Amino acid sequence: MLVVALPGGEALSARLAARLRCAWSPLAVHRFPDGETLVRLDAPVSGRCVVLAGSLDQPDGKTLPLLFAADAARELGATQVGLVAPYLAYMRQDRRFQPGEAVTSRSYARLLSTALDFLVTVDPHLHRWHSLGELYPIRTQAVAAAPAIARWVRAHVPSPLLVGPDSESRPWVAEVAALCEAPFTVLRKRRRGDRQVSVRLTDPGPWPGCTPVLLDDIISTGHTVLAAAQALRKHGLPAPLCVAVHALFDGAALGQLLGGQVARVVSCDSITHPSNAIALSAALAKAVRQLATKAKEVSCSPETY
Repeated sequence: MLVVALPGGEALSARLAARLRCAWSPLAVHRFPDGETLVRLDAPVSGRCVVLAGSLDQPDGKTLPLLFAADAARELGATQVGLVAPYLAYMRQDRRFQPGEAVTSRSYARLLSTALDFLVTVDPHLHRWHSLGELYPIRTQAVAAAPAIARWVRAHVPSPLLVGPDSESRPWVAEVAALCEAPFTVLRKRRRGDRQVSVRLTDPGPWPGCTPVLLDDIISTGHTVLAAAQALRKHGLPAPLCVAVHALFDGAALGQLLGGQVARVVSCDSITHPSNAIALSAALAKAVRQLATKAKEVSCSPETY
């Protein structure tokens, strides 16, 4: 097995290869003045399962190198080509909101599935889809971040109160709370645009002595988390910790959150960011083993998780 780091995926690839006990190599990418891209695989791939690794935040510049690398690996004799993309792009456009719009979650799935044998990701946005299998005809596994988040919360937060920012978050916030053996509540959110959000607390407690922990799957602009933190503070709760699965963080979002309303921001390492504190590599490696095993091609030493 060989892990190949997509652009920006070098740290992820090193962690994943260490767990899989196999080699990794960066994908060489050259961009020509006319805007075209050339990729090169610098390690031999013939007879090996090739695992491309890298999150798909800022996906438009990453997708073509990914597809070129997958095609090259297959032409050069790879037995399988898989993708570990802890953050999977284009999942939020899951219906046609306006006439003529592309349903890009479906379009992107068709595109990637032509090049790959399997896909591993972390907590994809499945609001209107029941599973990745509805979109991707290849072998897939969605790794849950909840166990890793729960371990971190139990180790670092005394008397936590888990808080979800909206009704969509209830199932997985409840899961983390159960793993932490902690109470939880869910806020009510109303979105008025990409950057206008109002949030209110529907269950004011009381929660004496509890430390609120805001959980969100994706933080981009930070407006939802900021509004949620303000709602908690209005009800007399201390500044919350914020825990995110995917730290997209648009522009000055992190600075705005840490400007007085949020005590600390912590994220999983699905996207490389200074807030990373929760490791997912063990779960990702386990998923790779399982999907590769289904095709009867495993060339790494076993490991206990």
